[in-house]
Amino acid sequence: MPRCCFLILLDGLGDRAYAEFADRTPLEAASTPYMDALAARGSNGLFWAIRPGISLPSENAHFAMFGYTPEEFPGRGYLEAAGAGVSMGKEDVAVLAHFVSVNCLANTLQLEKHRPQADADEAECLSHVVASFQSNGIKVHYHQTHGLDGIVVLSGDVDAAVTDSDPLELHSSLLEVEPWEIKKDDGASVNTAMALRDYLVWSHKELAMHPLNKKREAAGKEPANALVTQRSGKWKPVECFLDRWGLKSASISSGIMYWGLSAFLGMDTVKVKDSDDPGRDLAERLRLALKMSSEYEFIHIHTKAPDVAAHSKDPLNKVAAIESLDRGFGAVMDELLNDDITVIVTADHSTPSTGPLVHSGEPVPFAVVGKGIRKDTVAVFDEVSCAGGALGTFRGEDFMYLVLNWLDKAKLQGMMDTPKNQPYWPGKRVPLLMEKIKAVE
Repeated sequence: MPRCCFLILLDGLGDRAYAEFADRTPLEAASTPYMDALAARGSNGLFWAIRPGISLPSENAHFAMFGYTPEEFPGRGYLEAAGAGVSMGKEDVAVLAHFVSVNCLANTLQLEKHRPQADADEAECLSHVVASFQSNGIKVHYHQTHGLDGIVVLSGDVDAAVTDSDPLELHSSLLEVEPWEIKKDDGASVNTAMALRDYLVWSHKELAMHPLNKKREAAGKEPANALVTQRSGKWKPVECFLDRWGLKSASISSGIMYWGLSAFLGMDTVKVKDSDDPGRDLAERLRLALKMSSEYEFIHIHTKAPDVAAHSKDPLNKVAAIESLDRGFGAVMDELLNDDITVIVTADHSTPSTGPLVHSGEPVPFAVVGKGIRKDTVAVFDEVSCAGGALGTFRGEDFMYLVLNWLDKAKLQGMMDTPKNQPYWPGKRVPLLMEKIKAVE
């Protein structure tokens, strides 16, 4: 049976040190006996998906870890559209969008609240209000994905090189949509920026006057009277994961972006749901991966729990999420540790539990356990202890080469068993025939 690599991705696990934890991170402060036991059985290090100090969203971090370049990245808007099953052409542009509450101030729209509380019927009603628009030959459609979140798809002479309208910070003005500096003279980018701007202005006017928002305001509720947009994207041609790395792969995850990413890279996608028990969710995903391990050579197992907890901006919530995940490891530890599986536990990025940043640029801990992997002296899995491990510090561009090595699939440099110089061994080789078989005319 071929060996399989489990990439257990604890999203946003890394963090900063906090006084309430005696200048330790939430991971350092948490009780994690099972993750510590994994660290003690293998090699450890610190990992940056791209480079030190860069604040990465999950999609860019995953893309780098999976061995793809920034030039190949299609944009999060496209990935979420693909994951949500939104129908769009290869030339269309997809942009993330969500409803906000704004106030008009001196000819600007001031952001007062992201995603004001709304029930399912209200969210659906508001989505219909902004569902369709057209400007200068460009068609604009809003597709609800969940609640007050959705995707705006633009069709026509369009390009994804446009800026965000979402300032992120409250009590700030919504931002003008502009073409990127490098595309300022490109007609498609200029057209896209103008059409998206027109759509946002129109949608605010429609939403502000809608009876539903008038009713909400009369009841003392914040109106959902505008949309903000960010992270546009567009399809790009890309080599599939199997052809690039020679590994049959799958992804077990619960978010539409991860579904879209795995589909984009040709990985089989297993869609799961989150509950209010992250540890139980992780254990179920690991058990599912164990059943799949005879069929696949690389399985991405993802949980968003640490990242979600950190975004609450309460470090104690992150500690609780981490400890729950550790219990999930404990539930399947005996099955997880066998010679046929190489187990990697790490994160895609750090997510600070306080402060203004969405994500931050600190490295994340990394542990790998498996047959033949060196055992270092690290006995605790956290951002400080792993720094003393045998792997040292490394980046996303190194990751898949390490995986191939750990699975005994690393090709000796200089060997050419196929016309294409692929990084894995053996390649898709053609046997030497004693007699050439003539093609049938």
